[in-house]
Amino acid sequence: MTGLDMYVSELDHNEYRINLKPAHKRINFIEKHIKHFESPFAGKPFLLTIEQKAIAETLFGYQYFDTEYNKWFRRFQEVLLLESRKNGKTPFLAALAIADFFCGPMGQKFLCASNDHEQAALVFDCINYFREESGVLERCTRKNNQGIFFGNRKQKKKKGKYTKQNKSSIKKMSAKSGAKEGRNLKFAIVDEVHEMKDDKTVMPVRTSLTTQEEPVYFEITTEGVVTDGYLDKRLEEARKVLKGELNRPRWLIWLYTQDSEQEVWQDESTWVKSNPLLGICKKWSTLRGLVEEARASRTKRAFILAKEFNIKYSRPNAWLEEKTILQNDGTFTLEDFRNSWCIAGVDLSETNDLSAVTLLFLKPNDKTKYLHTMYFVPESKAIDPIFTESPTNTEKKNYLEWEAEGWCRVVKGNIIDDNVAAEYLWEVFEEYGIRPYRVGYDAWKAREFKNRVAKNFGDQVPIQVGMNTFTLNVPTCNLEDDLKDGLVNYQYNPMCIWNFKNTAIRNDSKGFAMPVKLQGFIGNKIDGTMAKVIAYEVLKEFKTQFVQKVG
Repeated sequence: MTGLDMYVSELDHNEYRINLKPAHKRINFIEKHIKHFESPFAGKPFLLTIEQKAIAETLFGYQYFDTEYNKWFRRFQEVLLLESRKNGKTPFLAALAIADFFCGPMGQKFLCASNDHEQAALVFDCINYFREESGVLERCTRKNNQGIFFGNRKQKKKKGKYTKQNKSSIKKMSAKSGAKEGRNLKFAIVDEVHEMKDDKTVMPVRTSLTTQEEPVYFEITTEGVVTDGYLDKRLEEARKVLKGELNRPRWLIWLYTQDSEQEVWQDESTWVKSNPLLGICKKWSTLRGLVEEARASRTKRAFILAKEFNIKYSRPNAWLEEKTILQNDGTFTLEDFRNSWCIAGVDLSETNDLSAVTLLFLKPNDKTKYLHTMYFVPESKAIDPIFTESPTNTEKKNYLEWEAEGWCRVVKGNIIDDNVAAEYLWEVFEEYGIRPYRVGYDAWKAREFKNRVAKNFGDQVPIQVGMNTFTLNVPTCNLEDDLKDGLVNYQYNPMCIWNFKNTAIRNDSKGFAMPVKLQGFIGNKIDGTMAKVIAYEVLKEFKTQFVQKVG
């Protein structure tokens, strides 16, 4: 049963009725007084779609009889609207808010809230731009640093609903704002709740509505990438309500979702389920392009499915298909690059169980990236098979076997000193004349490593690389693209294959991605993957100079 089916069936109860007069008053206000301010609709009247009218009519026209007050009130006090991005959520809610600001009673307090200042300002600024676009609305209101208020200094009239006598206001607040308590709100909009890890922002807002007879608390969002966050818990409750497992009669739940991920790939006509304004304010061609990107790139797939179709991966999936990894089956030796320049990426051990050094080489007139990776593991971990136990280690090899094949080195003791990686770079230089042009490293306890590399190769050589999605997004995508195009020669190193298979992708709320390990097994190591991504990041930053060195 859909939410709308449930609400229609409940009209059989005597406690509920439909009175569309308040809803149509606000709908007519929007279509008469509100104009769009952004391209491609700037200057045009705000004409609500049938989907938007359905929400407005359900919210403002569905009433229940309160036996305590012996009076009819609006049924719904809270609304959850889950809708894919670029479907007009923000302007629609801004239009509803300014309509209720003018059509509702005097003395109403409105609040636009979100996780940060910029997001909180989106709905607020939209309301203000609608106000400015209308000469009628602008003449009887004013805006200052505190908010939007009735009354304008040019007004001659001093009393009445549309003058300073009306103490209604519209303000904004973020999670970083102080003084969240003590508000007496009538209408609150919380935007992008998918970014919230908990209810610290929303609870002060929700509890500020309790003194009102007909409050409106609106949560608008797309799906997100925060695991076990506030939205996950709200959606779990919402779906229980829709199934009849939980009783929340004052909560209006409006979820635009796909029935499955498969229909996204197989039937584009179903995309309107999560994109109700597709073809109106969101282009079919744009969405088709994003779907093709998601097909081609696992780095982008989770984010696109979440934001464009409200499909959330509950846990990270494997980054690369096995055929993508194995098709890059070329080999080479360090002897092939004697007296060459390289770029190094170093992933130092955080848990003292594995470190990796990747040397990246280029050849003139050759698009292939040649990657040599050496792994280091402490002796105490090398002899215990649990540290390589993983379904991705299909040959069930351990570190001692890989050491015998020359892919890793076992270091005495139970920790890996930072100098081990620095010494390896020096060893390669002494034996093959291979000099690192730049050495990228993560910041984890790396001071000794940095100093050693600077002493051996120059102060300009060590480059700190941030271990965050903003920094690693582009190199992660570049490495994925090269692997798919067969442009990576990683010596067909079995430890690299193992690390690639262990790698998943984590997206942040802006769509930036970085590698993370697949969960479930202690043996799911990705240090080799991280070393390669670090090397790719340094190559991105110094590619012009490095290519000149290569010749």
